[in-house]
Amino acid sequence: MLAAPRRVPFAAVDPTNRNTALASTLVEELARCGVRHAALAPGSRSTPLALALWRQPAIDVAVIVDERSAGFFALGAAYATGQPTVVLCTSGTAAANLHPAVCEADESGVPLIVLTADRPPELRGIGAGQTIDQLKLYGSAVRWFCEVGTHDADDAGLLHYRSVACRAYAAARGDPRPGPVHLNLAWRDPLGPEPHPEDVTATSELALHGRAERPLTAVPQAGAAPPSDALIEVMVDHVAEWRRGLIVCGRQPDPALAAPVAELARAGGYPIIAEPTSQLRLGPHDRSRVVSTYDLIARARPETLAPEFVLRFGELPTSKALRAWIGSLHDCRQLVVDGECGWNEPTNTAATVMRVDPVAFAARLSSAVAAGGDDSFSASWTAADAAAADAIANELGRVNGASEPGVHAALGQMYEDGDLVYTASSMPIRDQEAFVRPGPASVRFLANRGANGIDGLISSGIGAAAASGRPTWIVTGDLGLYHDMNGLAAIREASAPVRIVVLNNDGGGIFEFLPQADQVDRDEFEGILGTPLGLEPARIAELYGLPHVRVTDLAELESAAETGAGIIEIPVDRSQNVEVHRRIAERAAEALSAISR
Repeated sequence: MLAAPRRVPFAAVDPTNRNTALASTLVEELARCGVRHAALAPGSRSTPLALALWRQPAIDVAVIVDERSAGFFALGAAYATGQPTVVLCTSGTAAANLHPAVCEADESGVPLIVLTADRPPELRGIGAGQTIDQLKLYGSAVRWFCEVGTHDADDAGLLHYRSVACRAYAAARGDPRPGPVHLNLAWRDPLGPEPHPEDVTATSELALHGRAERPLTAVPQAGAAPPSDALIEVMVDHVAEWRRGLIVCGRQPDPALAAPVAELARAGGYPIIAEPTSQLRLGPHDRSRVVSTYDLIARARPETLAPEFVLRFGELPTSKALRAWIGSLHDCRQLVVDGECGWNEPTNTAATVMRVDPVAFAARLSSAVAAGGDDSFSASWTAADAAAADAIANELGRVNGASEPGVHAALGQMYEDGDLVYTASSMPIRDQEAFVRPGPASVRFLANRGANGIDGLISSGIGAAAASGRPTWIVTGDLGLYHDMNGLAAIREASAPVRIVVLNNDGGGIFEFLPQADQVDRDEFEGILGTPLGLEPARIAELYGLPHVRVTDLAELESAAETGAGIIEIPVDRSQNVEVHRRIAERAAEALSAISR
């Protein structure tokens, strides 16, 4: 399971003035609920909350000057810990800069508590500076919005702030789907700790001090429903009836699912398609049925590997070929296990969506299924996987220097127990999916694959590193680095080493694989899609005081990784990358054709 909140002392309510009392009450109650990490973007209007966070010993506070970076830092921290994380900013466009992180938190189901400072109602809409309409600023992307309002620091006011904190924490955790919440907090002067103790009139012990060792209002999580006996009985019949079953696992941040799914595959004799972010690709669980080359297999679509039914856990993997293939299986019974009551069904082919706890479901079903299922279908898949993997290895062995597929294959062997890997969207997440082979290291793979943007990656990865304390790898392209260079300033917040691997192909490498690459003039393509920027990561590293090393082959990459934190730049050629992928696909297709005859 993910980390549980630790027991720590809480700072008392600050009675200096009305604002300090209200702000410290809110923050203290959030800490009582379980908040342990916060990102603070400086500003004047947010001073009461900033001081309260800074002085609260139960919460680790990272000061991130850029609001967009602060939002993604908090997102990464929440993603890595599974616990609600606070991000605070001042009024105006500062709040708008948090919107990308809020969108990602919404789509990924990450618990984020957004605190935006605001001017009081009498200063809105009259031309007062640094004021925009912040009411429901993030629209439907939040689980709950609250205009907290302006209140006196009396018993009713302090209890209201405590209650809002409890409700915000519960809404962010979700039941069952986590996500962002937004509290908009207006402050009148004085914004600083100017002494006005006469304005704090609360006398109630409960208002001033809360409840001992617990929140004002606890909201126990019911969580996803456990599978019923009737459902398990039906599934046991399905397993007995459909021997050619296939398990498909997409993004799932909690590694607790890995072992029961692996056991279910063993009991039923099923292969497992698992992308790295499912937490099944690497780890100490049984990986003997884990297939990693499914993108190449799905392109070939060998009839001998067509399943009778598919059991899907969570999101579908990233592979476009796999999604298209699964979407074409109209005669195949497809069942989706979705513990967050969402709708992870982009293919429109699922016969049933089961809204149950996926870990409990896999564990109970694996226990109920008679062991010793027919392994022939799984053996066919693992043979195809081995053939495609050999084709990949043979083709990569012919490449001079470093290639993008070769780098990901090599990184997969470098990751060690306890590492955390945060991977950019676009080409890095796809090459990681295609070329990292299963292995025994206990590694967590995270990625911002809710909204699938490349913005905020550096901040997210560093936030995850800071909150988890794990040695962290951030794998990105040059454009991903460019989009979030400001995030590098936060690396001081991470206690464990952070390695930032930059595949520098001078532009948008993924566009080389799209039809537009052959449909428009090359100069036009480079101008509007390829967009070479000529970035020099060495100068970026120097600007932020980070070590930098430039490597040109895999041996140098391994040596550079052993040196610890910093930017590891690997120059690669976009055109060569397309050719390497093409040759790999051809060799794999030949190998798969040979074994399917």
